[in-house]
Amino acid sequence: MSDDEKARAATIFDVARLAGVSHQTVSRVLNDLPNVRPATRARVEQAIKQLRYVPSPAARALVTRRTRTLGLIVTGAPDYGPSSTALHFNEAARDARYSVITASMLETDAASLRSTAELLVRQNVEAIVLIAAQRAALDALDGIELGVPVVAVASEDRGSMHRVWLDQYAGARLAVGHLIELGHREIRHVSGPTNAMDGAERVRGWAAELGEHGLPAREPLVGDWSPGSGYVHGRTLAEDREMTAVFVSNDQMALGVIHALAEAGRSVPGDVSVVGFDDIPEAEFFAPPLTTVRQDFVELGRDAMAGVLAVLGDDDRMPAPRVPDLIVRASTAPLGDAAPSAPSSASSKSGSRAAVSS
Repeated sequence: MSDDEKARAATIFDVARLAGVSHQTVSRVLNDLPNVRPATRARVEQAIKQLRYVPSPAARALVTRRTRTLGLIVTGAPDYGPSSTALHFNEAARDARYSVITASMLETDAASLRSTAELLVRQNVEAIVLIAAQRAALDALDGIELGVPVVAVASEDRGSMHRVWLDQYAGARLAVGHLIELGHREIRHVSGPTNAMDGAERVRGWAAELGEHGLPAREPLVGDWSPGSGYVHGRTLAEDREMTAVFVSNDQMALGVIHALAEAGRSVPGDVSVVGFDDIPEAEFFAPPLTTVRQDFVELGRDAMAGVLAVLGDDDRMPAPRVPDLIVRASTAPLGDAAPSAPSSASSKSGSRAAVSS
C-alpha cells in the first residue's frame, strides 16, 4: 500500500491505537481542547504525523464547546426491553442535565444507520447511544469515524465501541438451572430470531447449562418474539411427550406456548413447566403466573448514561455486568408434581453492575 493509500485509510481509531489512548482523547487533541496531558498530546500528534491522518468532516464536527446534547438511536421493533431502556436512559440524561435527540429505526441497514449517526453528529451531539437488537447495527457503525464516542447497549461484544449490557447468558443459565433443580431432564427451548444478539446469548446459556448437567440440547424452535410464533411452536411442543419443560426466550412467546399447550390438553405446570424471559408487567397475570427472568431495564438505561459520562470524561473504567434475577411463579413445578411452586425470587450475583467495555 502506498503512503497516499495509507493516509486515506487511516481513521481516528487507528491514531488512538497507535498512540495508546481513546479516540475521545484524539478528538480533544484535534480540536485543541484542554485537559490533555502534554505527554499524551505529543503521542497523539506523533501518531497523526506517522499515519498522515487527515480528519474527515464528520470528525471535525466535534465542536469545542459543550452542547449538553446526546444522540440516541434505537433499532428494531419497539419491544418492551429496548423501549424501557430508552425511556430510562432519557430520564437519566435529564437528571444529568442533558437533552436527547432520538432516532428510531425499524430496519438496520448499514447505509441508513450511518446516515442517521452522521445527522446526529451534525446536530452537535457530544455522544451517541445505540440500542442495538441485531448484530448488523453494531457492525454498521464499527470503525466509522464520527468524532464523538458511541456507547452501544448490546449483549454481544463486537467491534471497538464501548458497550453496556445485561448478561443474557447468565440469565438463561438461571432459568434452565431452576428447571433442572425441579427434576426436569428434557428441556426444550423456543429461541428468538437468529440475528438477535439477546436470543443468541440465551441459546448459548440454555445449551451450556444443559451440557454442564449432561443433558441433551435438542434443536431450538426459532421464534420471532411474538405470542403468535410462541403459539405455533407450542403446538409442536404439545406433541412431544418426552418434553416436560420449556425455556422460552421472551415472555410474549411464552404466553403463546402456554396457550397452545392448554389448547392441546397439557397443563402448565402439571404436565409441562414453562419459564420466560424479561418479566414484562403482564407476566404475573398470565394463567398461570409466569416464572421468568427479570431484566432491570431501569438500571440498564441509567448505566448507559453512566457509560456516556465516563467516556466524555475520558475514563475507561466502566460499570461491570448486571446479572438478571430469576422470578419463580406458578408456571413451574417439580417433575411429576401438579402443584405449582411457591412464588419467590432468586439471583446468582444480584446487585452487580452493568458492563461497559471498549
